[in-house]
Amino acid sequence: MTSRERVLRLFRKEPIDRMPVFSGQGMVVLPAIQALNLRFSEVHLTAENLAASAVKTAEMFGFDSVVLPYDMCTIPEAAGLSVSLYHQSEEVLYPTLPEKWKTIDEVVLPEDILQRGRMPAVSEAIRIVKERVGDRLAVGSWTLGPFTMAGQLVELDVLMKSTVKARQKVEDLLDRLTDLLIRVGRHYQDLGVDYMSLREMGAGTDLLNPRVFKSLIVPRLQKVLHAWESPKVLHICGATDLIIEAMNECGADALSVDQKNDLAATRRKLGNGVLLFGNFDPCNTLCVIDANKVEGVIKACIENGADAVWPGCDIWPAVKEENLRTYVATILKYGTTPTPSVRRI
Repeated sequence: MTSRERVLRLFRKEPIDRMPVFSGQGMVVLPAIQALNLRFSEVHLTAENLAASAVKTAEMFGFDSVVLPYDMCTIPEAAGLSVSLYHQSEEVLYPTLPEKWKTIDEVVLPEDILQRGRMPAVSEAIRIVKERVGDRLAVGSWTLGPFTMAGQLVELDVLMKSTVKARQKVEDLLDRLTDLLIRVGRHYQDLGVDYMSLREMGAGTDLLNPRVFKSLIVPRLQKVLHAWESPKVLHICGATDLIIEAMNECGADALSVDQKNDLAATRRKLGNGVLLFGNFDPCNTLCVIDANKVEGVIKACIENGADAVWPGCDIWPAVKEENLRTYVATILKYGTTPTPSVRRI
């Protein structure tokens, strides 16, 4: 069974030989980047660097997929905000937005946004990856969710205050972003990505109460997910125990949660018919703790009901290589047993 076949069969809940090692978040790591004689800051600059680093990472560590793009600034940059790329830096620094729009009224979303900034490089990188991996590896992509994207365009404190003081303006912005993200996701799917992730990372109950989540966020997530083709994943970081049932009503083929979610309780709430992905802390597990503790973390995710062990966010590039290889080895070791939603061949 090829990696791509394994991933696609998982999404269809068809029997597979083992659990795939993949994610809907960034998976590029420094050992692969350095093997290409690149600095981390250089991988964001060209389609070739994006594609090569993605494929090299998967091949070096035995991942079943590649995921593009890596940073969250591609759409805001294409919308007209300046971006710091740190292209001379030797450190692991993701692109950032030095300044955001001061008010919601200032936000601009150009009609030709897919042709601006680094968006064409991302599109070309997907084409290159598809050509190089063929049917061997699955190819994933993602966008931020409407609310999280809004927080990239205007300062979060402005956005949060406006949900109370200028609710209609927030609603209008979220509607505009919803339509844009539908376009972006469909564009990536037209390029041939095998699955899409909608990362509404800023909508957990750490920031929004469940009532606001259900009234403000859920309708937009439903609109995006219903417009995208399958397979599609909804990922929300942070505290999600109180909104997991609402997440399950948004139309995704799978739900992804991070380490703050009680995965065993979520499995009991949703039953065995829902694909659940999660839920380890990638920074602590892959960059901090001793390698001999990694197996226990990954095994616990499987025991708590994960159909695929996903990191709760991007894999931080500066991993401990031994930890990363232990993560993969643990899935290979324990992933041959059936999960709640997917049987084994």
